[in-house]
This record gives sequence, C-alpha cells and structure tokens, in this order.
Amino acid sequence: MNEPTPTEKSNSSATETDTNPPSILRCIIGSIVAATMAIGCFFINSSIAQYFVDRPIHSSNYLVVNITSAVRTLIIGISTLAIGVFSLIALGLLALAIQVTIQQLKQQTSSPKN
Repeated sequence: MNEPTPTEKSNSSATETDTNPPSILRCIIGSIVAATMAIGCFFINSSIAQYFVDRPIHSSNYLVVNITSAVRTLIIGISTLAIGVFSLIALGLLALAIQVTIQQLKQQTSSPKN
C-alpha cells in the first residue's frame, strides 16, 4: 500500500537521439522516391477515373446509384489524398535538403574565420 510509485526506466535506445543532421543525399533521394510515388499515384488515379467515366452506373434504383457514386467518390478521394501526401513529402524533403545545404555553407564560411 505504501509502495512508492515506480519510476520510468530510461530505455537507452528510445531516448537516444540522432544528433547528426540529415545528409543532403538522403534528403534528395527520399524526395525523388516520394515524387515518383506521387507520379505513380497520379497515373493510377487518372486511370481509375477514366475507368469510372467509361462505365456509367446503369440502375434505376435510387439507393444503388447513391451507394455506387459514394464508393466511386471515396476511391477517387483516397487516391487523390495519396497524391497530395506524397507530393508534400517530396516538397518537404527537398526543402530540408536546401536548408541543410544552407546550414553547411554557413558553417563552412564561419569556420575559417575562427
């Protein structure tokens, strides 16, 4: 009953942080991979949309038409969301590469003065 509350044991692998800044090469490679995935998602999205355009809904049942259009909208929306996510990741990694480059250039210019 009067036991003290247990203290958290520090997990060395969980608390260790990577103190090295990300390398420019890794940022650019990651950006290229994310951009490639965004382009792939774009082509998949356009082919899915074209598939839905080529095959209209043939039903006189109001419920079937509503459910079908909702599912089609959901599929297009998810693939469009994937395009947006991968595009933002690619832009973010590219911006990170630019930031790391600027920081390294500032360090190189300030180092010889000391």
